[in-house]
Amino acid sequence: MHIITLLTDYGITDSYVAEVKGAILKINPEATIIDVSHDVGNFDIFSGAFHMARSAPYFPDGTIHVGVVDPGVGSSRKAIILKSKNAWFVGPDNGLMAPAAERLGFEKVWEITNLDILPTKVSDVFDGRDVFGPTGALLSIGVSPDEIGVEVKDYIRLPMYQPEIDGQTVHGTVIHIDGFGNIVTNVTYETLEEIGVTRETQFKVEAGGKEYTLPYVKRFSAVPKGELLTLVAGGGYLEISVNQGNAGKRLGLNKNEKIKLVLK
Repeated sequence: MHIITLLTDYGITDSYVAEVKGAILKINPEATIIDVSHDVGNFDIFSGAFHMARSAPYFPDGTIHVGVVDPGVGSSRKAIILKSKNAWFVGPDNGLMAPAAERLGFEKVWEITNLDILPTKVSDVFDGRDVFGPTGALLSIGVSPDEIGVEVKDYIRLPMYQPEIDGQTVHGTVIHIDGFGNIVTNVTYETLEEIGVTRETQFKVEAGGKEYTLPYVKRFSAVPKGELLTLVAGGGYLEISVNQGNAGKRLGLNKNEKIKLVLK
């Protein structure tokens, strides 16, 4: 598989993204490099994790996802390869890639330790170009992860992606607020199935110190313009939204805030 995705916080003003791509193409000139985003916010691991977890399921089996949102670059944090059921993830061990790998079915993890197999390292603070990009390229031409590193047991996870279920109650977290003001939670279809949601229904929602009774529907237009609703949108996560409005502003919620859903 020659598809390599690239997600960073580098932006597009500087040459950083081009340098990473160049390092990949030196090893695998046939690689197809797909830009997921380079504007997730400087050092914003949580936003990077969201966009990687949202996008990864839509790529062909065997795709290699390189993620570089790395405020710990140059420190003792590990550089890792995560293997899921149908994809590879390469980047820093800071939780960035964990939600995506777990969403696809996590299998194994390696620490990247064999730097001799990589190009000569130019900088201690540009692992995207000198370590992660080349590692993704090596995997794309069939190099075994066992040649690049050693298998380990642990990796850093993001607990905010793990909702707590108690009967027909879900304790969730806001993981993203998109450009439309939709409040994206860590509640997935699988979570809803576990609490017994099989059709359009209603939730009692506690958020921001207030309580709401909101319909769970399949489309925004199921409620009148300006009304609140819940639905699972294109990313596969339950959202609190307003039909043609901004739920984030209406409810005054931010990322990482807790919510409670009770099936009515």
